[in-house]
Order: sequence, then C-alpha cells, then structure tokens
Amino acid sequence: MMEQSPIAATEPPVDCPLCPRLVALRRGCQAKHPDWWNAPVPAFGDANAWLGIVGLAPGMHGANRTGRPFTGDYAGDLLFATFARFGLSRGTYRARVDDGLKLEGVIIINSVKCLPPQNKPTPVEINTCRRFLSAQLDALPQLKVFIALGRIAHDSFLRHLGLRATAFPFGHNARHDLGDGRVLIDSYHCSRYNTQTGRLTPAMFEAVFEQALRSAPMPGSGDD
Repeated sequence: MMEQSPIAATEPPVDCPLCPRLVALRRGCQAKHPDWWNAPVPAFGDANAWLGIVGLAPGMHGANRTGRPFTGDYAGDLLFATFARFGLSRGTYRARVDDGLKLEGVIIINSVKCLPPQNKPTPVEINTCRRFLSAQLDALPQLKVFIALGRIAHDSFLRHLGLRATAFPFGHNARHDLGDGRVLIDSYHCSRYNTQTGRLTPAMFEAVFEQALRSAPMPGSGDD
C-alpha cells in the first residue's frame, strides 16, 4: 500500500493465524465475498510521514473489502476529506484503491489489522496484534505527532510505548506530551455512528488536525 515502504516487512501474512475469532470471520467473508480483500489490511501513506494516524480496525465494507485503510466507508469519506483540506493528500479520493490518491506527511496504521465482529476487537486480539503496530511504529522513527482515533487506539498506542493509559486520559482533542518530543492527540473515531449522533462533527474533527499541524516539527529544526 506504500511506495518504497520501510514497513512492508512488518505486515502480518495474508493468512495470519494468530486470532481464531478473526480468522473464522475472515474465512466466512472469503466464502461469501471472494472478490473482496478479506485479509489483514496494510498501512497506507507516506513513508516519510511526520504524522501518524492510529486507527482501530478495518470496517466490513471499507478496508476489509478494498484492502486500504478507511477506503470505501463513511469513516473514510470524512478522514480523506480532512486530509485534503489540510494539504495532507494529493489526488482525489474516490473510495477505490486504484483512485491514485497519495498521502503526504501522514500514514495510517490500524491497531488491529483484521476485521473484528461488530467492529469490536477483544482485549486479547488488541494485545496480540500490537506486535505489528509496534513493529511499524518502530520502523518509522521520524513520526513526531500521532492522532489516535478512539480510546482503543489511544490505549494500544500508549501500551506500545510502555506508558499507562491512566496517566494520559482519553478526551476528544486532548493533547498529550509523551516526554520524548512526540505528541499524541486524541479524537473520537470518525465512524458513521459518531457523526450521525453528533458526538463528532466535521468541525470537531478538523480541530484535531489543526492542533496536530501546530505541533508539527518545524523545517530545519532537526526533527524533520
């Protein structure tokens, strides 16, 4: 999913066997929808990104179908529109992996690589899949600012760093200095449920990215 990706070797195999419940769902989807991706979804974005989006997991009709994070469902419509608004993408998002869209300065890495039932991975599945999240984040040391989409992403990212989630309370647009020059900013997940209920509005989502851009490393600072 990324040109010259430094993290291609850190992706799980397409037939990853680690989570029995997710394997069973994957096989069911493969039988029902053989033309879908139906496999762990790789990261997508700029290999030289300064901003990392830590997502939850593939959606049934989004990434699990298309093979690209947030591509093909409503959450992706809002996320990619926000990227475009802030100059973090090039091209036009058309909800297809062949739309030619490129991300600039940003990369998306999900906490869980495979589709979970009802979009709810279990704690065991989250912990099991963190090995891939950790390997990918470790392979991208230039990332300085992170946006966690939802509490699960927030907690898994902090556990990757060996930090206690209770020391960094989740809250929409909360900014957390991680003590090593890196910054974590929280957002409610850009799911259809959150937007339809008014829990998350486009303006609220844009405010998160505005804060991320204010936290971006300055050119020539030695952090780029």
